Amino acid sequence: MSRVGKKPVAVTAGVTASVEGQTVKMKGPKGALQFVVHDDVLVKMEEGAIKVAPRVETNRARALYGTARAQIANLLEGVTKGFEKKLEITGVGYRAALQGKNLQLALGYSHDVVYAIPEGITITVPKPTEINVAGNDSQRVGQVAAEIRSYRPPEPYKGKGVRYSDEFIFRKEGKKK
Repeated sequence: MSRVGKKPVAVTAGVTASVEGQTVKMKGPKGALQFVVHDDVLVKMEEGAIKVAPRVETNRARALYGTARAQIANLLEGVTKGFEKKLEITGVGYRAALQGKNLQLALGYSHDVVYAIPEGITITVPKPTEINVAGNDSQRVGQVAAEIRSYRPPEPYKGKGVRYSDEFIFRKEGKKK
């Protein structure tokens, strides 16, 4: 049995949650989100908390119900606090700037990379070498940060590129003469 799945998700004050069939909907100060739970997982709302349990005792159901509980907890965190990823740009001449609804990145190519910011995601550039990606959906925030990082991933010799602020780049030594 999943240790994570056994714990109920307590709905905090200021958040309205509802379970309609296999769909869990939450609405809070940061917006509204919904998640469709797999059919092998039973979802119910009891005493101000959402509980999940496997419908049948199969390996798949036991694997999915802990994941479903974690997804529901992410919905709750997303509508109350939101999620944020920080990216750092390292390299001479590498920088970022906002232009309307686009993020313009100078990453050492012959042209600037222009990234269109999707709906529901907020990108701020406090310094030309820092990018903050924020939103209420954990998956979308992570996907946008990964797409921006993929334009120039950090390389191990000089460390140039776009990296997460908490990421460690293992540095390699260059060729010897």
